[in-house]
Amino acid sequence: MEKQFIIDDFKIGEAWRLFKIMGEFVEGIERLHDIGPAVTIFGSARIKEDDPIYKKTEEIATLFVKSNFAVITGGGGGVMEAGNRGALKAGGTSVGMNIVLPFEQKPNDYSNIKLEFKYFFIRKVMFVKYATAYIIMPGGFGTMDELFEAVTLIQTHRIKPFPVILVGTDYWSGLLEWIKATLLEHHKISDNDLDILQSMDDPEEIVRAVQKVVII
Repeated sequence: MEKQFIIDDFKIGEAWRLFKIMGEFVEGIERLHDIGPAVTIFGSARIKEDDPIYKKTEEIATLFVKSNFAVITGGGGGVMEAGNRGALKAGGTSVGMNIVLPFEQKPNDYSNIKLEFKYFFIRKVMFVKYATAYIIMPGGFGTMDELFEAVTLIQTHRIKPFPVILVGTDYWSGLLEWIKATLLEHHKISDNDLDILQSMDDPEEIVRAVQKVVII
């Protein structure tokens, strides 16, 4: 079984682990540096093939490939599988960046560029660095983490203000209302921070929203 709590295991004298970290960065950069314009699709690993979210994710990925974008996912099941599947079916570049987990995630069969990471933070750098838009399908804690990573980097001007699109207006409405009613009301964010997030349902509208910002 893959060892758990690997970050907690850093100890004095174990600086050699930094070479493993460097190796993951180097491999990611070498494999992805020339993929061209790409979108990263985030979302739950727990949905099944017959779920409408799976079908919509697959459709979105296919439409992006037909619009000359590569598709990047976390390489696992659920939304990730659907994204890779739609991209591969359309004949495009389908990147799966799998994370090694003890119980939950296994790589899917639908990526033509496969990477494997032990460290979440390196994987998240690759998600952000090589995408020109972030498509957020319904998901759980991992999806929230990836969503707010992108939002924070845009808010702090660490990356360009690429589109961050929440897919599923019903699913995300409670979160957006809480952001407005709590974060904004208590002056923890600014009015223009709300502009970072868009919420949509229609796959073609999602692609058009990205095309308005990203020139290929």
